[in-house]
Formats: sequence, C-alpha cells, structure tokens
Amino acid sequence: MSTIRVGHLYPDYLNIYADRGNIAVLARRSAWRGHDLEVTALGMDESIEPGAHDLYYVGGGQDREQFLVAENLAGKAEALVSAVVEGGAALLAVCGGYQLLGRGYRGFHGEEMPGVGLLPLETVAGERRLIGDVLLETDLGPVAGFENHAGRTRLDEGATPLGRVVSGFGNDGESGFEGCRLGRAIGTYLHGPLLPRNPRLADWLLEQALAHRTGGEAPAFDPLPDDLEALAFEVSAGRARARGGRS
Repeated sequence: MSTIRVGHLYPDYLNIYADRGNIAVLARRSAWRGHDLEVTALGMDESIEPGAHDLYYVGGGQDREQFLVAENLAGKAEALVSAVVEGGAALLAVCGGYQLLGRGYRGFHGEEMPGVGLLPLETVAGERRLIGDVLLETDLGPVAGFENHAGRTRLDEGATPLGRVVSGFGNDGESGFEGCRLGRAIGTYLHGPLLPRNPRLADWLLEQALAHRTGGEAPAFDPLPDDLEALAFEVSAGRARARGGRS
C-alpha cells in the first residue's frame, strides 16, 4: 500500500468553518483502504517542491487572513503550478483558497490580493454575502455543501466549473455554475466542511493523488459502507432543496 503525501497550505490562517475536517476525512478514508496519509504543513516559511506531494489542500479564510497570506502564496506560484498543472498532483481549494488560486481577488474594502494564476478565474467582492446550503450536479455525482462568501468569481470562457447549481448561489449568483475543475485540481466555495458529506468527492481526490504517487492510472475504489455520510449529504441537500431552486 502507498503513502499519500499531502501538502496543507497555511493551516494556521486558512481554516474557517472547520475546513480542517476535510483532512481528517481524507486520512480516515485512506486508512480504511490500507493507505497512510502523510500531512505536511506548508506555512509562510516552507517552500513548495514539485513532486514532493501528491495532493495539496488550501482551506478557507476571511479577507484578513487571505490578505496576510496572499503575497507569500503568490511568491510560490511557479512551484505550485509546476506541481499541479505540469506535474499532475491533485488539489482541493476551498473558498478563500479557491479565490487565491485564480489570478487575484479584490476584497470588500478594495484590497488587491495577488493570485497564483493556477485556475482560470478572477474574483471581486460584491456588496452582499451569498449564504446558504448548496446542491450541485457534477460529473462526480451530486455534491452538497454550505457557502458563505462575498466574492463574485468569474470563470474564463471555456473554463470548466465543478458543477451546475441546482440550489444556492454558486460562483457569482448569476452564471448558474459553482467552482472550477482543471485536471486533478478542484476549487469550490463549499464549506461545512465539504468532504464528510461528499464521500465520492473525497475518494476521487484520493484516487487522483494515488495516480500521482504511482505514476499510473487512477484506481477505482470499491464503495465503502457510507451510511452516515449519506445521511449527512441528504440533510444538507434537503436544506438546499428547501430554498426552492437557484437563489
């Protein structure tokens, strides 16, 4: 069995709405299948070494925390793009992390935060926050979560969203799309944390990380008895459906 190496970017700054719980889910689901999950914190003073990690994770944060890390992260842009886009590592970025992986984010008070330029998008804060439960249709199956963001994220023409909004606001409250996918990388606004209620998405990330680790094809995991996870999904999806369609 393999050791899946995870680079957790700025865990001391970007961890709003219990987003650190996504790491706990990845660790447990790896262990159930006989794999180890080795998590390395990559903070202000740590560099990104292409090839050193199979999966990168960036959590969410408020504008203040994003502002504190934005320039430091932008300084590591070349290495992160090399690791993910060119090297084929998997990546999950949530909310604030999602915004900073685009070309830049302008905050509510006009703060200009440089982005990594890994994902084909830009974000500008709007006048009101977009808040509530969300349900998506995606190529990986339905995905449910919780959004709370002022950012209006615009994908470049031809960019691939994570999914279509069934209920909720999504990237900007207008386009009908949420998140962004690029190869093995996913960016999304969904908090909660995301992975406890979406086990198929967690498994997809682990499959992609293992493909990077072994240099082969992504394995197809056999399903686990995810009764509690299915219940968590249905509760979240039910709240989203109760909003009566895309808000």
